[in-house]
Amino acid sequence: MTEIKKIDSLEKLKELKIMYIEETTAPLDGMWLCGFVPAAKHFGVYEEDKLKGYFCINEEGYLLQYILGANYKYQSEAVFKTLLETKNSEVGDIKGAFCSTAEPGFMSLCLDNFRSHKVNALMYKQDKSQVMIDKPIELNVLKENHLKDVIAFAHEAIGAPVDWLHGYYSNLIKRAELYASIQNDRIIATGECRGYDEYQTSYADLGVIVAKEERSKGIATKVLKSLSLIAKDKNLIPICSTEASNLGAQRAISRAGFFAHNRIIQFD
Repeated sequence: MTEIKKIDSLEKLKELKIMYIEETTAPLDGMWLCGFVPAAKHFGVYEEDKLKGYFCINEEGYLLQYILGANYKYQSEAVFKTLLETKNSEVGDIKGAFCSTAEPGFMSLCLDNFRSHKVNALMYKQDKSQVMIDKPIELNVLKENHLKDVIAFAHEAIGAPVDWLHGYYSNLIKRAELYASIQNDRIIATGECRGYDEYQTSYADLGVIVAKEERSKGIATKVLKSLSLIAKDKNLIPICSTEASNLGAQRAISRAGFFAHNRIIQFD
């Protein structure tokens, strides 16, 4: 009999997490993989007290990952349907799922079992023939003394919460993964070249923010190209993503030599 039990430590899922990554067809988005997924509630799928799989669900009731182990793959569809149809007080109501097209097993089950779907974000990889540039924009590695300024910059540019930015940027600065283009002692753009510690360790996730008054000048494209060179110097493969509604970012990313190879899909 299949039982669902809340997981108190993600260490219990280490082998299944590795299997999940190995089954993907492309690198997953870093913010989802290292931010949203670890923060979600995780549940183990058990049979006679033996762990045979897991799933995780965010606070809004959307599934973010689902997998059964190698010996239980044949049960994946049945367990998934039961999960959606059976009320569980700890799990709560499942409203839908977020899944990338690089997660074929999970994606197939979502297509079979949810009524509607839409593209949430585009996931990019780079056309290697377009990496080289003649005049890369100069980027400075930000230090601890830059923290206050870069938080103020990002809060003004994209409206992100100050408390969240403090923790996020503090970590990037410690890892020497946060950069900025500075003109006349003022930050006009920031760039991130985020590495991975446990999964996808051959990739670097790139991110860019440009000051409102500096947009539509090609700065985002230049920053992305420079970040790509930084990633290559670290022997990492650059990837990035953006929301489906952000047409400006999509143009900048394409001009930097990236193409949208996969999508993150929202199912309802």
